[in-house]
Parts: sequence; structure tokens; C-alpha cells
Amino acid sequence: MIKKLARSILNNKNIIEKKEIDLTVQFIDENSFKSKRIFSDIGEDAASIKDNDKFVLVTTDRIKTDYIMNYPFGAGFSSILVGIDDIFCCGGKPLAASLILSFKDIDIGQQIVEGICEGSNKFQVPIIRGHTNPNSDHYELSSTLIGEIEKGAYISAKTAKVNDDIILAVDFEGKVAKASKYYWDTVTFKTSEAVLKKRTSLNSIAEKKIANSSKDISNGGIFGTTLQLIKYSNVGADINVKSIRIPPNLVDLDYSIEDYARMYLTTSYILTASSKYSEEILSIFKKFGLHASIIGKVIQDTHLLRINDGETSLDVLKF
Repeated sequence: MIKKLARSILNNKNIIEKKEIDLTVQFIDENSFKSKRIFSDIGEDAASIKDNDKFVLVTTDRIKTDYIMNYPFGAGFSSILVGIDDIFCCGGKPLAASLILSFKDIDIGQQIVEGICEGSNKFQVPIIRGHTNPNSDHYELSSTLIGEIEKGAYISAKTAKVNDDIILAVDFEGKVAKASKYYWDTVTFKTSEAVLKKRTSLNSIAEKKIANSSKDISNGGIFGTTLQLIKYSNVGADINVKSIRIPPNLVDLDYSIEDYARMYLTTSYILTASSKYSEEILSIFKKFGLHASIIGKVIQDTHLLRINDGETSLDVLKF
């Protein structure tokens, strides 16, 4: 089973795409202006800027063109969702959003805007700025989310420590989205209060300062997200695939571990923490309605993803 899963990870185009941008990101990191006010930047889900006793959080994402054209309302909604989880996963609270929107067809443009407004209301985040081009020859949608967090509570994606437990937290109350069999929707059919409550689990963990690192699970799936985290933390990961539980709704649909591992899991997170805090973190996630479990360990081998099934172990790749 783990050989089949390893092949699936190696062939995941979303993981490959994230690896392909490494040289560009590295060049920008090495050649752009630096400021002492920046606490954390490239490699974080949300960068942080020092502001007295708080950090200002900033994150930016682009929505893929084919998704915009095929599901314009969903694209608009997702432009808010992706940034929201970037802010929450480092322990922050979203404050506002800004967008760039270009479109050719006015009807598609209207659907995108309606999706944006739905996301704004669902996550209770105002749209405060943007740039709109309704006479474009192409489609473009990107968003910037701004948030804040108390100075000492920020959870970085770069500070996983060797021997940390790796914790997977997932909202099991979801369904497969119309847009893709690999999109786990835990948001669109729930109230604003419900989706925000689950996310505030990260606020509680951040305030207690019991997690060493965190990332939300994006289109790279469980393993793509883990690979990004260990890359920026300069560590490795050994994951027991038997400890990854698939939500019952997906089990009923005959989803395999390979299918599940590829999914964009909304309202879902990878954290690492000292084993002395793991049970407390699991308890917090349970309190807020998320299913959480320890799925592995952070290891010394830099950037290496290793998987095992309790008997056999396999080195998959270095990211």
C-alpha cells in the first residue's frame, strides 16, 4: 500500500507545481529589500509585521484561471476562504480583504463578485480595497487578507522541531464539492458562526503557545502541506499512513488513502508540537468540532518525507 501511495504523492501535480516555484521564491528572498519590522515573511502562510504589542498579518493568493471560468461563483468565494485559513492557521484573526479582479464576460464577472460577497459575509471579513478591470482580455482573481495576532502567540510554519508530534486536524463534517472530487467542502452549507467557531480552535492553541508550527491543508493535500512545512523548518517527517483516518462520508464513497491524500481539505490543518502538549491540542480540536490525531514524527533528515504502515518504511522524496 505505501508504494502505491508514494507513487501518488510523487505524481501529484499540485506538489510538483509548488516545488517548481522554489527558484523564483529563493531569488526574491535573496534580492528584495529587508526591514527590521518584518518578523516573518516568505514561507509563512501569513507573513507578520511588528506593530508594538501585536503583529499585522498579510497573506496573498491567486485563484486558477480554469476554476474562475468554470465555477465563477466558487472562485469568488474561494478567494476569501484561502486567505482566511492562512490567517487562522498561524493563530491570527482576520481583519479585512483586498482583491484584484479582471474579467471578459460581464455575467461571469457578476458571479465572481457575488461569490466574493458570499465569502465576505460567511467569514465576517470586510472588503476594503481592490482593483477591478471589467474590460479585460483574460480572467484574473487574487486576494490579500490582513489579520492580527498578539506578539507572542504567532505560530510559524518554519519552527517545527525534531521529535515533535505531527498532528492532523480535519473537519469531518463535509462533502465533496461539485467543482472537483478532490475538494472537501466544509464551509458553504454551514452558518457563519459554525465555520468561524471551528477556526477559532487555532486561536486557543496560539494563545496557549503549545504548538511549534502550523500550516493549513491547501491544494497540495496532506503530504504536500507537510512537505512545505518541513522544507521551511529544515527538518523531515515520518508519517504512519495507518494513523490517517478518512472521514466517514468519503469512506462511503469508496475514497482510498491515495484519493484522500490529494484532497484540498478546507478547515483542516497540520501542526507540530512537543509530545507533552499533544493531548491538550487534540482536546482543543475536539472541543471545537474537529477530528485530530497524531500521524507521525518530525525527524532529523532535512526535507525528507518518509511514510510507514507500522511495519514497512519508505523514503518518498526530499522537497
